[in-house]
Amino acid sequence: MSKLLIVGTVAFDAIETPFGSTDKILGGAATYIGLSAAHFGVDAGIVSVVGGDFPDTYLKDLNERKVNTDGIAIIPSGKTFFWKGKYHNDLNSRDTLATELNVLADFNPVVPEAYKEAEFLMLGNLDPAVQLSVIEQMKKRPKLVVLDTMNFWMDTTWDTLLEVIEKTDVITINDEEARQLSGEYSLVRAARKIQAMGPAYVVIKKGEHGALLFHQNEVFFAPALPLEEVFDPTGAGDTFAGGFIGHLTKTQDISFDNMKRAVIAGANLASFCVEKFGTTRMETLSPGEVQDRLLQFKLLTQFDIELH
Repeated sequence: MSKLLIVGTVAFDAIETPFGSTDKILGGAATYIGLSAAHFGVDAGIVSVVGGDFPDTYLKDLNERKVNTDGIAIIPSGKTFFWKGKYHNDLNSRDTLATELNVLADFNPVVPEAYKEAEFLMLGNLDPAVQLSVIEQMKKRPKLVVLDTMNFWMDTTWDTLLEVIEKTDVITINDEEARQLSGEYSLVRAARKIQAMGPAYVVIKKGEHGALLFHQNEVFFAPALPLEEVFDPTGAGDTFAGGFIGHLTKTQDISFDNMKRAVIAGANLASFCVEKFGTTRMETLSPGEVQDRLLQFKLLTQFDIELH
């Protein structure tokens, strides 16, 4: 079985949407990625850091879903990273009300020995210096390195981010970030420029409008499934990344055709994530539900047409 190493935040979130609000609940990029990838039955391990205030039950929940937490450092005297946000009525935009780095401010990642030869590496949204440190700790170059990043790192750590991008095979960012990274408005031109920075594959996420996959001169579009209810978008992008890398780790096939299937797998799981607050839906999701919704994706996009 291929091993998947996930680097990212394990955190507390407090969320407010038009449909309600929460106190501190489980969150963080690595958490969502791990819970999503776990649906593929892969050997996944997380590298992150939490404080002494982080409940053991959360770690046990991850372990029960076959997500290894040996790489999550616990700082007994510290506090866990905390983010608080409020979504606007359209759920596409939000205001950050609080960001407390806490133990994340001095995080020096340590990759467990058992995952130093992992074939698949998912660099969740985090300081590029931390991502770079993890890459350098690997005993050999993974079969596939996937990077998720955001505009904050483009604004504050440009040179280090470019160094990380050069070492990756796939980058996943949203359309706004793709434009900022490339300096191009056209997403086709943006993807071409980003590929020249290092990644052979560029995935541009467009939220409720789906995702685009670029490789050389090939383009694939995956729609987002129209949903009756969107309750909380938090973690949807990370859940997408987890489904994407989870599918690739399980199949061990990194061809463009299989990348297409991985994008659909990611979009499929992300469509569940938004139905409840936080990680709730990902923790109760059954294999039958995943398969049924995959069929909906297939029916949404499949058609026959005569070409002359």
